[in-house]
Amino acid sequence: MAVFKIHHITQYDYDRPVRESVNEIRIFPYVCPEQEMLNQEINITTQPAMHIFEDYWKNKVATFNIHEPHQHLLIESKLIVRTTATTEPYLNYNTGKSALETDVRNQLKLLELTRADHIENQAEINRIIELIDQPWKSIAGIVQDCSQYIYQYFQYIKGITNIESTVDEILQHKTGVCQDFAHVMLQVLRSMKIPSRYVSGYICPNKDGLRGEGATHAWVEAWIPMHGWAGIDPTNNVWVTHKHIKLAVGRNFSDCSPVRGSFKGPARQLLSVFVSVGYEDGRVFEDKTRVKMNTEASAEPEEVFMENFANQQQ
Repeated sequence: MAVFKIHHITQYDYDRPVRESVNEIRIFPYVCPEQEMLNQEINITTQPAMHIFEDYWKNKVATFNIHEPHQHLLIESKLIVRTTATTEPYLNYNTGKSALETDVRNQLKLLELTRADHIENQAEINRIIELIDQPWKSIAGIVQDCSQYIYQYFQYIKGITNIESTVDEILQHKTGVCQDFAHVMLQVLRSMKIPSRYVSGYICPNKDGLRGEGATHAWVEAWIPMHGWAGIDPTNNVWVTHKHIKLAVGRNFSDCSPVRGSFKGPARQLLSVFVSVGYEDGRVFEDKTRVKMNTEASAEPEEVFMENFANQQQ
C-alpha cells in the first residue's frame, strides 16, 4: 500500500488567438479495487463547466468548451491516490486456451478485444508468436514471454516516435516508448486471440530504476482465465503493482488519451506537459516535455478546426 501525490499540467500555447475549443479529458483515476482516490482538484483556463460521464470502457471522462478567443489552454490535475495492488503470482494460473475460449464466448467485450489490427508487416508479428507460443504454456506464461521479448529486442528511446506512429513503423525501427511497446504487445496478443487492452496512467517507482517515471505511462492488461484482467508493463517487463496508477483503458491510445479536443483558427500550437510524483518519504520527481505540433491550417480562419492531442505517453 502506498500514497502518491501527482501534479499533472497539460498546456497548449497558440501563436494567435483560437476559439471554440472543445475538449475531452481522461485524467481521473480508474475505479477499481487496486486504487483509491483520496482527493483530486482540476483547474482549467477560464474555469469552464465540465460535463462528466462514463464512456464505453467505464473510464471517467469530462468534456468542456471554451468559446471566447484565447492563446493559452492549461489543464491541471492535483491528485492524491492510494494504491493497494500487489504482484500476484499470475504464472500460477495454469489455465490455457480452452478456458480462454470459454470466457471469450461468454463475454462480448472480450471478443472485441481479440481482434488484431490489419498491418502490413503481420509476418513479423507471426514470427514473434512462433517464438513465444508453445502448446504447453498457460495464457499467463505466453503474456509474460511476450513482454520479455519486447523488453529484450526493442530499445527505449524518446523522440523517435509520436502519437501517430504505426505498429509497422515501430516494428521497423524496433525503438520507441511505452505507448509503442504497448501497441506492439496488443497486436501480438490479439493475433493469438488473447483479449488485451491498452492502459494509460502513471508509474511511480521511487528509485527502483523503472522507465517512465514522472510522465504519463502506458501498459497492457491481458485476460487471464480464472483471474480476469492482469496488468503487465512491457517497457519494464514487470507485472503491474502498487507503483502503477491507472487512469483509463481502451482498445488503443486514442481511447485513453489524457487530453484531446479541437479548436477553431489557423494557429500553430506548442504543447507542454509537466508531471511530478510526490512520495511518502518526501521525495519528488518532476518531468517536463515540450512538443511542437505541426497543426497550421491553410484554409480560411472561419472554416478551420484543428485537433489537440495530449502528449505521447513515455
